[in-house]
Amino acid sequence: MMQNGSMQPITGKELEYIADCLSNEDLLTKQCAATASSTQNPALKQVLSQHIQMHKQHADKLIGALQQHQPLAPTQPSN
Repeated sequence: MMQNGSMQPITGKELEYIADCLSNEDLLTKQCAATASSTQNPALKQVLSQHIQMHKQHADKLIGALQQHQPLAPTQPSN
């Protein structure tokens, strides 16, 4: 994504990777929330809550990276 200090447009492969990562972070957030809602162990609930926040932060960072590169995105598909 960065080369010689200047931003480069995200490639299609990088975009697919980021989309997969966002999907995985969303899935992990939902799994942690489901497990936290079904457990009675307060310590486990706390750990799962921390993991939920961590996965949300990861997703926010990925979205931030996409937003930083948005001005560099082509407006029309190239052939």
